Amino acid sequence: EEDSRIARGESFAWRLSLKYSQDLLGENFARLEFVEREPGSNTEQIASAQPDLLGDVIIARKDTPTSYHLSVTHDDALQGVTHIIRGEDLRLSTHIHVLLQRLLNLPTPLYWHHPLLTGPDGKRYAKRDKSLTLAALREAGISPAEIRSRIGLPV
Repeated sequence: EEDSRIARGESFAWRLSLKYSQDLLGENFARLEFVEREPGSNTEQIASAQPDLLGDVIIARKDTPTSYHLSVTHDDALQGVTHIIRGEDLRLSTHIHVLLQRLLNLPTPLYWHHPLLTGPDGKRYAKRDKSLTLAALREAGISPAEIRSRIGLPV
């Protein structure tokens, strides 16, 4: 189907089938889990991965050879990453990443999701919005300790 769509110039997408993943992993699908550190502490907890929260996610399409999910899962393992620190906005993605790690026989690192840095208006800082960078915050006099405190890291 992909070849015929490409020949006709149509879009296509490859999705990660949760049903096929469940069939492949059997009972282990329900046992998917990861270690997560609680924000602002050194407490770790075992979290159950629930990839069905996101459904059959796209892992490749015509205009994007690989999705964020597949790329970061592969790259993190390739680089031997043991601890992943990401914003709270990516917490749900972890469930898919843990499934991909199991399917690809890759290690599952420890995860920590920090609160997002926001401006005075409460809107999160984001590159796509041309928000302030960490360098700009530092130039404005905000100390590294204050930034760490805002995202729940030890000061």
